[in-house]
Amino acid sequence: MAKPRKKLPEKSVDIYCSKCNSALFQYKKGGKGALVKCFKERITKDFTHAPCQCPNCQQVFARETLIRGTPAYKMIGGKVWFK
Repeated sequence: MAKPRKKLPEKSVDIYCSKCNSALFQYKKGGKGALVKCFKERITKDFTHAPCQCPNCQQVFARETLIRGTPAYKMIGGKVWFK
């Protein structure tokens, strides 16, 4: 499997906790689909204090994993939303 592109996408999205609506990340997302995974190298601003945990309500919203050999967060369905 190929690694993700090194050149960041132009589209930037803000990712929020679905429980308390606090900001989690600012992320360079490619494509139009749902948010399934976040590559760590594409996160431009990180508002969390502990990995994969909301800073406000302490809800776990993702799992740390390797996707195609690159560190990433695999999102848990329904725990986050983005705009």
